[in-house]
Amino acid sequence: MASIDFQGRAVSKKDGLGLSFFLFHTGVGGFVLAGWLLSSYEALLFYLVLLPAMASQWAVNRGSCLINNVETWLRTGRWRDPENPEEGGFLAALCDWLFAMRPSAPVIGRCSYSAVLFLWLLALGHFSWLALA
Repeated sequence: MASIDFQGRAVSKKDGLGLSFFLFHTGVGGFVLAGWLLSSYEALLFYLVLLPAMASQWAVNRGSCLINNVETWLRTGRWRDPENPEEGGFLAALCDWLFAMRPSAPVIGRCSYSAVLFLWLLALGHFSWLALA
């Protein structure tokens, strides 16, 4: 399996903190992708609130994720670091790693918001089905 390589940073992202945040980010991504399959009424309700909140924070936070910002804050003491290529670039790095291509920020934004809407609609359908059952 290939490693994700981020060049140009004085602080190595291959330390324990970087790996921990990468795994947490991946876990949240996995939950977002599969959460609509939950069969708990309360868990689906949480998921239906989480997805729009997540998409809203992307818009307010200029395409950067809170997870990246927390890591930056722990490393530098600042909420944003303009020199950090990872900030707001998790999906771009993931695309580069999986598909050997790095789409532009507008393409990633459109795909991300479309995916969140699609997953939210799937969850709403599942939630409605559970509510009627």
